[in-house]
Amino acid sequence: MTTAPPAKRGRPGYDLESLLAVAVKLFNERGYDGTSMEDLSRKLGITKSAIYHHVPSKQDLLRLSVDRALDGLFALVEELDAVEGRAVERLEFLVRGSVAVLVERLPFVTLLLRVRGNTKVERDALARRREFDRIVSELVTQAVEEGDLRSDIDPATAARLLFGMVNSLIEWYRPRGGLGADRLADAVATMAFDGLRVRDD
Repeated sequence: MTTAPPAKRGRPGYDLESLLAVAVKLFNERGYDGTSMEDLSRKLGITKSAIYHHVPSKQDLLRLSVDRALDGLFALVEELDAVEGRAVERLEFLVRGSVAVLVERLPFVTLLLRVRGNTKVERDALARRREFDRIVSELVTQAVEEGDLRSDIDPATAARLLFGMVNSLIEWYRPRGGLGADRLADAVATMAFDGLRVRDD
């Protein structure tokens, strides 16, 4: 009977998910341009070649990170057709869902909102953000035409202000010990729609 060889000891392995978590944390702390692959390898305690086993470049880490936020937002867009009611109900669904995405993927949304278009990955991310903004603006326009939102505010401006409020959550919201996603979404929706809705009186 042979004895099995002892298990090799080594540093704990990193999968892509844990690698992304560390990368997005450093990108947010130091900026994308201020973070090197050497910084990442030191933080992770692994070699740069071990990182390259998962991704071919730092830009790919950035792309995967911002896509994590954008994919969450566009998943909501895909659900819009199933939301019953008028445009204002679909708009509120999008606002509430965006708050939930932000809470669930806070580091990734934070990074997305800080990109400035210095690389192709950032420019692609900004293009997708503009597409999302266009969808929101169209919903606001439709809700105004249906008589549910006030018409004295330009729809594009209203859309920017609405999601400016949602996006500002990254500056102060902290998941631990704070409001949950549902209560936070309630607060945002109340602030936004009570101010935008047409009043009956």
